[in-house]
Amino acid sequence: MTTNLHTIRDWLRYAVSRFENSDIFYGHGTDNSYDEAVWLIMSALHLPHDTLNNFLDARLTTEESQHLATLIDKRVTEHTPTAYLVNEAWLRGFKFYVDERVIVPRSFIAELLEDGLQPWVEFPEMVESAADICTGSGCLGVLLAEAFPNAHIDVVDISPDAIEVCNINIQRYGLEHQVQAVQSDMFTALKGRKYDVIISNPPYVDAPSMAELPEEYRKEPQLALGSGVAGLDHTHVLLTQAAEYLNDGGVLVVEIGHNRDALHEAYPDLPFTWLDTSGGDQFVFMLTKEDLLEAGLHTD
Repeated sequence: MTTNLHTIRDWLRYAVSRFENSDIFYGHGTDNSYDEAVWLIMSALHLPHDTLNNFLDARLTTEESQHLATLIDKRVTEHTPTAYLVNEAWLRGFKFYVDERVIVPRSFIAELLEDGLQPWVEFPEMVESAADICTGSGCLGVLLAEAFPNAHIDVVDISPDAIEVCNINIQRYGLEHQVQAVQSDMFTALKGRKYDVIISNPPYVDAPSMAELPEEYRKEPQLALGSGVAGLDHTHVLLTQAAEYLNDGGVLVVEIGHNRDALHEAYPDLPFTWLDTSGGDQFVFMLTKEDLLEAGLHTD
């Protein structure tokens, strides 16, 4: 059926048509069939995404055509996320290796790190230590290293498989001297460590939503998505234990999905600062160590 497809232009048209005529779900980096097709085709052919126009009329080899046909078919029939098909995902201009051992990177915290969490972190160059709890692929850890070049970074995950992927991305960016992957159930293996900044994009999908996830999300590690009935189990741990691991004046930044109302109900006295992101101001909160201590949220 694809023997008459010769150029990238041909394959792009074909992929868009297949995607449009399917029930695949977008949400792992794109929101439409065209962008999804460009991502899959250019990545599969190892071409920079921004050079599409230069190669539209380039002819594919037989091997390349067979490879694309297989990937497009898997995307449509198996609902495999494109990120897994091409083993890459993008976050704020950074490319990361991913596979089925980790969720596909996506976090509003990434855009907040572009400014070094200012104004809540007044002098990013003075941050000496930071941690990303529930790191997955380690992507936010790499962005922490970019935002805080003088900081030692711990990227933490309970999954040994995720730690392996973390180390791939740490090595690809040459950050072995700055970023360390730590296998740990939240703070369990971090006793005695202190940080100026702790960030986390933890599992936060509630039980009803987990039951209705699109098939693409079911391809991801479910351990990295669900967090109890209300979607707040991991956030409870962060709020009750983070003060012990923050330096004086340190900040905690957490993404919580659509759980803002439930969080306020659980912690009515906490002075959450809700940070503005491209998705609005209801997805990421910031608290200082002092906020947590004054609310009695500590383990001492």
